[in-house]
Amino acid sequence: HRVIMAARSHVQDPNDRRLRPIYDYLDNGNNKMAIQQADKLLKKHKDLHCAKVLKAIGLQRTGKQEEAFTLAQEVAALEPTDDNSLQALTILYREMHRPELVTKLYEAAVRKVPNSEEYHSHLFMAYARVGEYKKMQQAGMALYKIVPKNPYYFWSVMSLVMQSISAQDEKLSKTMFLPLAQRMVEKMVKEDKIEAEAEVQLYLMILERLGKDLEGLEVIRGKLGEKLTSELQSREMKCMVLYKKLIKWPECNALSRKLLLNNPDDWQFYLSYFDSLFHLIDAAWTPPTEAEHSLEGPVTCLVQEAINFVEERILHEEPKGSRRLRGPYLAKLELIRRLRARGTNDEYRLGIPEELMFQYFERFGDKPCCYSDLRIFVDLLSPERHTQFINKLMEVVPMSVSSESDLALPGDIKAMQRHMFVIQFARLLGLHEALDQEQKLSLVEELMQRYKHALEFGKSCLKTELQFSDNYCLFAVHLLLDIWRQSGEEGPLWQSLALLEETLSNSPSSAQFKLLLIRIYCLLGAFEPVVDLYTSLDAKHVQHDTIGYLLTRYAEPLGHLAAASQACNFTLRFFHSNQKDTSEYIIQAYKYGAFEKIPEFIAFRNRLNNSLHFAQVRIERMLLDLFLEANVTQSLEESIKSMGLCPDEDDIPWDNLRDNRDLTVLFSWDPKGSELTEGQRETSMKEERTWLQIRSLTLRLVCALATISHTVEQKNSNRTTENGVASKIDTLRYLIQQLECIVQTEKKKDKQVVQFLVQGSPPARMITYLESTSCWCQINAFHLVIDVYELDASGLEETLDVQNRIANDFKSLLGQLQDLFNNKCKGSLLEANKTNYTTRPELLENLVFLVETVCIILWVSYYCGNVLRPLKSSLQKKKKKKKEINFAMPIVFSGFQDYVAGLQNFLSDVVYHIKELESALTALKFEELTMDGHSAIEGEQKFSRVVRGKIQSSYLRSLQEMGKILRKRLVTSWRRLMSKIDHSC
Repeated sequence: HRVIMAARSHVQDPNDRRLRPIYDYLDNGNNKMAIQQADKLLKKHKDLHCAKVLKAIGLQRTGKQEEAFTLAQEVAALEPTDDNSLQALTILYREMHRPELVTKLYEAAVRKVPNSEEYHSHLFMAYARVGEYKKMQQAGMALYKIVPKNPYYFWSVMSLVMQSISAQDEKLSKTMFLPLAQRMVEKMVKEDKIEAEAEVQLYLMILERLGKDLEGLEVIRGKLGEKLTSELQSREMKCMVLYKKLIKWPECNALSRKLLLNNPDDWQFYLSYFDSLFHLIDAAWTPPTEAEHSLEGPVTCLVQEAINFVEERILHEEPKGSRRLRGPYLAKLELIRRLRARGTNDEYRLGIPEELMFQYFERFGDKPCCYSDLRIFVDLLSPERHTQFINKLMEVVPMSVSSESDLALPGDIKAMQRHMFVIQFARLLGLHEALDQEQKLSLVEELMQRYKHALEFGKSCLKTELQFSDNYCLFAVHLLLDIWRQSGEEGPLWQSLALLEETLSNSPSSAQFKLLLIRIYCLLGAFEPVVDLYTSLDAKHVQHDTIGYLLTRYAEPLGHLAAASQACNFTLRFFHSNQKDTSEYIIQAYKYGAFEKIPEFIAFRNRLNNSLHFAQVRIERMLLDLFLEANVTQSLEESIKSMGLCPDEDDIPWDNLRDNRDLTVLFSWDPKGSELTEGQRETSMKEERTWLQIRSLTLRLVCALATISHTVEQKNSNRTTENGVASKIDTLRYLIQQLECIVQTEKKKDKQVVQFLVQGSPPARMITYLESTSCWCQINAFHLVIDVYELDASGLEETLDVQNRIANDFKSLLGQLQDLFNNKCKGSLLEANKTNYTTRPELLENLVFLVETVCIILWVSYYCGNVLRPLKSSLQKKKKKKKEINFAMPIVFSGFQDYVAGLQNFLSDVVYHIKELESALTALKFEELTMDGHSAIEGEQKFSRVVRGKIQSSYLRSLQEMGKILRKRLVTSWRRLMSKIDHSC
């Protein structure tokens, strides 16, 4: 919404000429000049409210939110009624994410100008933005009384429907809101005032929600039904739905039959036709002897009649040649499938499924849709006939041997498409699974030869178009992934990357190539190439939720912390704009009468608000910000405060979380037994939900740590003050208990080996987290906080046991950190020899967990230092007064001093180790290496070097970023901790 568009709606305004330069500056993004111009204008015309609001918009866009809000409220308090000021204030409040203030603005305007249609309309839309359905109903009726137009009346009716949808009490919804809405519409029906299709649609929506399907059917079949014309066969489709709900199978069957006579290619009508047929057969329905079969005409109630009907449709198509419709041929296979499922012996009358599928391939095999058409009928083929069926298909694929190659190749795109179908179907039937490794590699080489040959067919393709032969490369990569799964060797993954990089250069717009590259690069622990690949996908709107996990799942775990922060911010912008955008969609739906879409928009908004991905990204972004900046650029307390976090609050909608990830975005031709199952989806969702709980608790624990204040006065540990420190330490205890419970529960579960699927979810981070033992380091660090708090609350004299425990905790924590580092973070990240490459991406994930654990332990250490320093000072003062020169210091102080020194040495060791890993990687000269024993497909070596360079660069970037954050902690953060030691120890 550009300011100039909103504010220039009334060019008659004499002030428009004066305001025009400010509009232009704002529209061009020159906010400082807009502010200056507004100030000049306000000096001459102090009462020009619009100039003040435009200045506020400029201030808002330059980050001066408080000043902008103050200016806006000054104008709003005057209750302006000029359109320029109102429109500008509306835009400002939207940018401030304060739509509720717009309602107050127009409420005042309506009070002053009660007969303004425009202001009443704006007031209604303002209520729509904030979901005030009751006020919308009242505003709609008030508008209708001023200007008796049908749309305004039905705005009020729809607002009643929305009250019923949002009502918590379903009984109230069905006994008050919906009946009232029905009466309001029926009043218009009786007065013959129904004008538009949207009004009929709304009437039908109300009847549907009331469960009055019979009345709805009468409306559709009556005079009002004639207005349902916006969609083709809209009236018939609505009748069909209601016939099914009312179990009127004769009418459903007859209507399906009638529609198929007019459009024999509409698949949904075949499904309705067969559904109703078998319901009639099961009910032993017989047609009446004298009257018509049904309101919709003749009914099919026998299998033979259905067979004859389908055969007639096919006979109708035969003379059309290449322009035949596919529906009737597929209907024959669908009928066989259903008859076989019912266990009847009637299927033989339709023919042999294998022969019918072969004939279908002969007719439509040159169309890309042939595979998806026949895929659903694959179970009709006998398993022992799979190989023979594929051979039979190959016999009719027109191919010839050229002088340049011994391979029989297709001569045109149609022949190539037929051959591609045979490959697809062979994989679907599981024939590729029966091949050994050598046969698979041979087939990979053959497929890539076919791919390169078929590039000739796409010479005229634009860069934005896909090559006709792209699927050949995808088949080859899927075969290489099969080899990798079976052998466990990484060579096939590297070869896959080289092939995909090569083919991507020929089809730079191929989303499938990019998505596969992203998955495989991440498998090998290389995130750097993923950023450009994902950016080039140009994901739009809801895709940030459905495929965004491919980016955010790996960014931080693979050590690309800056990229992870950017990815989270980018994703969150979409989710935060969802609320505002959906409000605009709802307003447009009201304006254009698309009432049936309004509940859909609300459901869409709720689904995004409850998105698992949204919750994960929000938590990860806040944790990342803390790990990167807390106690580096600003204190932990300031960081937590700026985020507006409270450890007691958990705003994640746990019971309503939705998994919106598209796990089948990649093409797959795997057999049905190897597909992603619903059980695997649910398992993945549970794991991700548990991981979200762990991360949310970790964030809240850090937040609780930051909110525990320390004062010099000793506290009574038994005293609990409301909203005081004692309650905060109880919160910390409760959160630790919750985290421990989840970790222990997950540890006890049997580890399941996650099989990599092309269509499937990435493994959850929780597995590495639990194996790395960083979870226990973090939990024990928070336990240390509780012990130190107890020492602080009770004093030195009464806590000898606690002091000993704390001293032991310091030693234990250092030992756990050292074990984590030695056992999970050491070793070579990448090894190469003449026959193979071996990567260890889990080292990167473990190093990231180590970095996070170090940050948490340092924050805990600051708290310990804050407590111990005044205790030490107090003790020294007491001893000085008593003139005790030689006295034994409590063990807790020396223990803390040793702990801090050990922590410093540990951090130095980690930084040095990371530096060594960097040096080893750089010295590897990885790009120059070649591997023996791998397929030397022409051109592959060039792209192999590209892949090796990208992976090496990504590893180096990961190590550099982790080294950088640890060095910052070692230098910047260390000073603060050392100051505690100098004074307290």
